[in-house]
Amino acid sequence: SNPSELVSEIRAFGYYGGIRIIKAALKRFFDYCEEQGIVRREDNFTIRYHTSIPPHLGLAGSSAIITACMRALMNFYSVAISPAELANIVLSVEREELGIGAGLQDRVAQSYQSLVFMDFDREYMERHGYGRYEVLKNLKLPPLYIAYRTDLAEGSEVTHNTLRYRWDQDDPEVHAAMREWAGLTEKFRRALETGNNQTATECINRNFDLRKEICNVSSANEHMVMLARSTGASAKFTGSGGAIIGTYQDKSMFARLSDTLAAQNIKVIQPEVSNG
Repeated sequence: SNPSELVSEIRAFGYYGGIRIIKAALKRFFDYCEEQGIVRREDNFTIRYHTSIPPHLGLAGSSAIITACMRALMNFYSVAISPAELANIVLSVEREELGIGAGLQDRVAQSYQSLVFMDFDREYMERHGYGRYEVLKNLKLPPLYIAYRTDLAEGSEVTHNTLRYRWDQDDPEVHAAMREWAGLTEKFRRALETGNNQTATECINRNFDLRKEICNVSSANEHMVMLARSTGASAKFTGSGGAIIGTYQDKSMFARLSDTLAAQNIKVIQPEVSNG
């Protein structure tokens, strides 16, 4: 590549980029096999990756690479790992091998490759080692959009580490917010099941508003949310910031949303949801 491309890539991804993630995933997979007493053949292999997920925007790009790597290894070595266990392993690659602050949600969605309702009840998790995960088949979702920009990145660990610290310190504001977020999830599911798009919209907007109450949100990130809402769409972060997700009513609202955000160099896409 030319020098300017090389320099910008190193600035964005460091000297190892995704190779560091792949190495950590390989190590964790082989550790898992050893822990489980799984005997592997000693064949060599070459592994490459390509991703179309925009980086540093809270869109779970790192865990997607790890999950894909794990699936390739499971296939190559004929090792079966349940989706719930796979999510735990992928998370351990990030937390334990790489020291990245992260949670289970993205990894569970990627492991099941479907729309999943997740209940991280403490007692259930302590008993089973994972949460109560329910695949929601054939659930009708309102029209969804994802929007993102490339100049707002702040790694997930920044947001997660401060919230984790405050949670561990028994910060009453954070504990109350976590309870409300859990309640919003249940309320959102009921709204989808009854086709109540108005309540679904309110849940999405409240998710972001609550985040703003307990976290520092950059003015540029908040502006993106408010721009989307100005068109009538709902909006919340997909992760730690830089990308948002929400619902819209119809084609004309989507056109308005796309035009409004495009004027600020924000890309809007319609995701394909796997919940058949």
